[in-house]
Amino acid sequence: MSDLKHQECEACHADAPKVSDEELRELMKEIPDWVPESRNGVLQLERVYKFKNFKQAWAFSNKVAQLAEDEFHHPSLLLEWGKLTVTWWTHAIGGLHRNDFIMAAKTDALLDD
Repeated sequence: MSDLKHQECEACHADAPKVSDEELRELMKEIPDWVPESRNGVLQLERVYKFKNFKQAWAFSNKVAQLAEDEFHHPSLLLEWGKLTVTWWTHAIGGLHRNDFIMAAKTDALLDD
């Protein structure tokens, strides 16, 4: 099993392949707290992180935003009192690419920082 959080995102273009059903099953094993969600026919990865208050959720959202900027791959972030919902997908292909799984694993690793 590879360690996704140590892998690098690659530049992704409109003709990049989406993950196959088999790849999805294998990659989900590495990020078990994430859920694949389909919205308007677009498969996405989502996780809700819970915190004691708004300030902690806000601080974590800033870490995720910096990670996104560093990797030039940007999620949807929904900041609420005591929680942050992070949703990854690759806009250019309208679905999931390996990059999204890498970013999900890197997002999880931010909890340890």
